[in-house]
Order: sequence, then structure tokens, then C-alpha cells
Amino acid sequence: MITSTGNAQIKELVKLMKKSRARDEAGVFLVEGPRMAGELISDGRWADRITGLYVSESYEKGHSEELRRMREKSGGRFRTETLSDQVFSHVSDTKTPQGILAVVRRPEYQIGDILGSDPKRALVLVLDNLQDPGNLGTIFRTAEAAGAGGILMSSDCVDVYNPKVVRATMGAVFRLPFVYVGELPAAIEDLKREGIRVFAAHLEGKNSYDREDYRGGTAFLIGNEGNGLREETAVCADCRIRIPMEGKAESLNAAVAAAILMFEAGRQRRN
Repeated sequence: MITSTGNAQIKELVKLMKKSRARDEAGVFLVEGPRMAGELISDGRWADRITGLYVSESYEKGHSEELRRMREKSGGRFRTETLSDQVFSHVSDTKTPQGILAVVRRPEYQIGDILGSDPKRALVLVLDNLQDPGNLGTIFRTAEAAGAGGILMSSDCVDVYNPKVVRATMGAVFRLPFVYVGELPAAIEDLKREGIRVFAAHLEGKNSYDREDYRGGTAFLIGNEGNGLREETAVCADCRIRIPMEGKAESLNAAVAAAILMFEAGRQRRN
């Protein structure tokens, strides 16, 4: 059992939890909590990517049978370490630690993974400079539920492997491919060459979102929480659309706007 916060493994875990650069350099991310860690271990593709599993002393005592089954499923693919409750709390990103934490090697995705086998039926979300971890996590979860094929993001979006984002995705980050790009307008033009029609969610949109046809290849552009889409991104759209609003509200939360658009596309594709 590791009982000191000065332990080298613990120092490395804290660094990975707090610093995106450390995660980038190591090529890993952290998953905390029994639900998401259990999902990883149960999926052979992801279990092979786990490099370490850490549990608190009290979690091990209270979930010994569950941990035994997890270790059996893993087939010895990764090491398991027990931490004292104090040390686990020191590492954890949450106020009430759940007692189990996995370190996972990142997958690598290409834009082709987002478009799937038939780009002309693809449903893609494109995010421009999104900054709020909760918003990004919610968007991942919603995109999966609405049937999107994946998410394309500008390189200055919040880190998807930020522990708050990972937690907010509720596991969707394991199942939905995503790609960061340095030149978002160029990537959008690539989508258009694949036959995808691009719609910008914009306050100056001339058409209501529910008057457009999203049954073919579709990409929705969603902008920064405070400033919306940058003009160099918005200008790439084939059409600017708006979500009609009542009262004095000036705009919707980015995750809410994304949900409305994606579920409208899903509704049209079911009919």
C-alpha cells in the first residue's frame, strides 16, 4: 500500500491529473469512478489501454469481490495499486473521491473515423474555441445520444482529457471519435468536399434551424460560450441558422444549442 504523497507514482499521478501538458507528453488520460473504470475494464479494446489501476484502502475493503472480478477480466493486463485514503484524496480531482482511478493510453483518431463509411450520411459537430469543461463533456454525451459520428474541434478548445470533461461525458469519450485541428476553416472545407453541408449556429442566422434539411451529410458549427463563432469559421458555412427564442434571452448555452440541432437532425433521419 502506498501511504506517502511523496511517492514517485503519486507525484506522477497528481501531475497527470492537473497538467494537460503532462498528459500530452505521456499520451494518457485519467478515468475516475467505478462506473467508468468498470466500463473500460469490461471492454477488451479499452482494457488493453489501461496502464494502471489505483484504488483507495476503504474502496478495496468495501468492494473486494468487485475488484477480484475486475482483475480476472483484465487478465493481468495492468498493475493494481492500493493507496491509503489520505493519499487517494490527494490525487483525486473530486471533493468526494470515489476510490478508484485508471490511467489509460489515448486512442488516435482521424477525420475518416468521424465521417464513417458513408460521409454523405455523416452527422458531425464542429466546435470553435469552446472553453468550458462541463459544456464539452455534455456535448460529447449529447452527440452520442443524438447519433453523431464524431466531433471536430479547433486546437484551442478545452482539453477533452481534462478530468472534468472526461467525467461529464459519462463514458461517451470512450465511444465517440474526435479530432483536434490547427486550421479549423481548412478542415471545414475538407468536410464540404466530402459532400457534407455545413450549418453555422449564429445569432444572425436568416433561417430557423427547423426549416432546414439535415438528412444528408451534415455538420453543425458551434462557437465559444461568450463570443460565438469566429467570423473566419462562420464564413465557411453553407448556411447560417438560428434557434428562435422568446423573452429577453440573447443566446443559449453552447451545449444546449448543440443538443437542439443534433436532435433535430436525428428526428429528421428517423422519419
